[in-house]
Amino acid sequence: QVQNISQSMEVLDLRTYRDLQYVRNTEALMKGLDSRLRVAAESQKSLNAKSFQELKDKMTELLPLLPVLDQYKADTRLIVHLKEEVRNLSGSLLAIQEEMGAYDYEELQQRVLMLEARLHACMQKLGCGKLTGVSNPITIRASGSRFGSWMTDTMTPSADSRVWYMDGYYKGRRVLEFRTLNDFVTGQNFVQHLLPHPWAGTGHVVFNGSLYYNKYQSNVAVKYHFRSRSVLVQRSLAGAGYNNTFPYSWGGFSDIDFMVDESGLWAVYTTNQNAGNIVVSRVDPQTLEVLRSWDTGYPKRSAGESFIICGTLYVTNSHLAGAKIYFAYYTNTSSYEYTDIPFHNQYSHISMLDYNPRERVLYTWNNGHQVIYNVTLFHVIKTSGE
Repeated sequence: QVQNISQSMEVLDLRTYRDLQYVRNTEALMKGLDSRLRVAAESQKSLNAKSFQELKDKMTELLPLLPVLDQYKADTRLIVHLKEEVRNLSGSLLAIQEEMGAYDYEELQQRVLMLEARLHACMQKLGCGKLTGVSNPITIRASGSRFGSWMTDTMTPSADSRVWYMDGYYKGRRVLEFRTLNDFVTGQNFVQHLLPHPWAGTGHVVFNGSLYYNKYQSNVAVKYHFRSRSVLVQRSLAGAGYNNTFPYSWGGFSDIDFMVDESGLWAVYTTNQNAGNIVVSRVDPQTLEVLRSWDTGYPKRSAGESFIICGTLYVTNSHLAGAKIYFAYYTNTSSYEYTDIPFHNQYSHISMLDYNPRERVLYTWNNGHQVIYNVTLFHVIKTSGE
């Protein structure tokens, strides 16, 4: 309706300007004709042949006024139509305003948040499941040393396809940020972040625009924000082993391993109190406080690597050739089981293995190769009443 009114007003403006020119040009002619007609009315004799011809000429000059009058009639009808359009539009806007006015801003915001929470709960029910299979490996790139870490953000819009690359496990500070996966494959279009604190191990994760990693020679967790290029928070994981006290079987200062699944941020490590068994902790991504911990009973030094899907920790029995996913710990029931899920360890030395819930794939650093695996989950969809 607004577009129709705008177009109509443009046409009306054009016609009005053109017709006004006609009226101005013929105003003098009309005055002269009026004067001659008055004289003719007073004396029939004064209207001789010459005068009559002059009047006819004046009338001919005034003929352009006829279409002008017709146009004004059409424009009058258009104006009536425009008034009706404006009246209808005003009514629609008033109805919208009254509808919006029924809710204040806070109430609208609460309704949006409630809808988002319900949507997230639906996504959890539809998206989560038990791991039943791992695909053949897909090698993305061969680069870097034998040990390292690479990843995409686990919680960003799908349009954000940046890749982060961290070569090595010992005292590293250089993080490369590639614009897209294709740029990562070709090694082009990247920026460099120099961390204020060096890292230990390969258990880093990018979550919602920040890098979470273990500070070298400590059990301190660090949250580094990429956009501001600054550390937002750092906090010690109480009692967590570090400096190869409780690493995975491949060593490499892999004492503390950060992970993200569908429900948020986790830290996997162990302590003397837990006798070297793997501890799984839910971590607040804002404060790095431990919210809750589980003792899995699985010795960390016997684990090749591990990752979390839907609150379940999956552990490989080795980092070498012939490895398989051997153990699963379910945080929702605080129970475990031994599993037998094979996967092809193509390059025979895994030093990083992480699940990305956004893409539903496993990211792996395998002997200087950056590899991904697709996963198959068995879904059990529950209704809200169950």
